[in-house]
Amino acid sequence: MHKPAVPIELLLLVALPSMLWLASCTPDSQPDALMTSTPVIPQTIALPEPRLEGTLTLEEALAKRRSVREFSSTPLTLEETSQLLWAAQGLTHPAGYRTAPSAGALYPLEVYVVLPEGVYHYDPDGHRLDLHLSGDACPALYAAALRQDPIMDAPAVFVIAAVYERTAVKYGKERSPRYVHLEAGHAAQNLLLQAVALDLGAVPIGAFYDDEVKKVLALPQDQQPLYLIPVGHP
Repeated sequence: MHKPAVPIELLLLVALPSMLWLASCTPDSQPDALMTSTPVIPQTIALPEPRLEGTLTLEEALAKRRSVREFSSTPLTLEETSQLLWAAQGLTHPAGYRTAPSAGALYPLEVYVVLPEGVYHYDPDGHRLDLHLSGDACPALYAAALRQDPIMDAPAVFVIAAVYERTAVKYGKERSPRYVHLEAGHAAQNLLLQAVALDLGAVPIGAFYDDEVKKVLALPQDQQPLYLIPVGHP
């Protein structure tokens, strides 16, 4: 029997330290009931196994995909977050192959989720989230992304970054950027179509100050941000 989806906001209550709250980046969107609690920020969040069957065909998802820039205050569930991350960079083969094709199977992409309580890094091998940066980075990210409203309004902002050196080892510094950018497009489209299949809205954003986004998210020196993708319920 299918278990009902659990809202992620229940996952950061003091009594449930292993859980995660994915509220909107807008501060006043949080329920008053939670304002009196001191949330425990989990260092690692194990994600539910992704579903391999859905109710929407690929053709239907392609036809329904549109950029959505306005979101309700309804948070994502842990199941929805898991499915979105898996669609972008999840494992699909024991050999480590992923949902998106990668030149030479070198996988230069890194995926993050920006939430009000912190920035989490996705680990495809363990299908889990690891805390990368504590604190609300949304206002600063909003400023670095030319003050585009979806950054502040969405329950979560997915970030696709790249380590060009991983691909350059095999294909050289001149050719590798093309392959990395193609791969980022593959991963982003996977995530966008998965959002449609989950009845969610999303919009890919490429207009931002690269150095500022990198600084706000405290990305490692060798990682460059390529995409910001706010996701939420329309």
